Amino acid sequence: MDGTEVEVKSVSNVGGNTIALEIEAPSDFSARPGQFLQVAGTVDGEEITRHYTLSSPDAEGTFEITVAVDPDGELGPWLAARDAGETVEIAGPFGRSYYEGEPSVVVLAGGPGVGPAVGIGERALAAGGDVTIVYQDDAPVHEERLRELEAGGATVVITDEPLPESENARTVLSRADGQVFIYGFTPFLTEARDVLATVGHDPDEAKSENFG
Repeated sequence: MDGTEVEVKSVSNVGGNTIALEIEAPSDFSARPGQFLQVAGTVDGEEITRHYTLSSPDAEGTFEITVAVDPDGELGPWLAARDAGETVEIAGPFGRSYYEGEPSVVVLAGGPGVGPAVGIGERALAAGGDVTIVYQDDAPVHEERLRELEAGGATVVITDEPLPESENARTVLSRADGQVFIYGFTPFLTEARDVLATVGHDPDEAKSENFG
């Protein structure tokens, strides 16, 4: 990969088998919450690359990515084993589904989609905006940041139910207004679009990022 070598500042567990990497931003680097990066590391002599979405509200000085670590995975365990001061390679940012200063945001996150959800939520709340986050996961992560968002005035729903079966999620979404963002894997995006349509939102107006 033709990228930029950057320093890892810290690695922390944010719940379950999930870590947050704080990475030093290159001097000319600019990224918005919701955009994603290509990250590379050399594992057993082979370069492995994966895409990770920013989970920090900005990229000033440092930025954060959230990584679900599969013990049998290739890059995740390697990233989790990095120490502060070691380096990784990045390229980007990429993506069109990111926060652009909207005064009100509604973020639907499935699984690893919570990364961009907390980043967007923190950025919008700091700007005085209204924030609604609906997060579906049977093993939630970033719970501390979600609690802080809620304490700051955001509406946060965490559910382990499929979205169509979560009455709380549907009720909150029916009352929420603003730019809708959807982050997650294909089945979650399909469910999210269906639920949005049933509660009065136009799913075609949502900014969506499919994780595969």
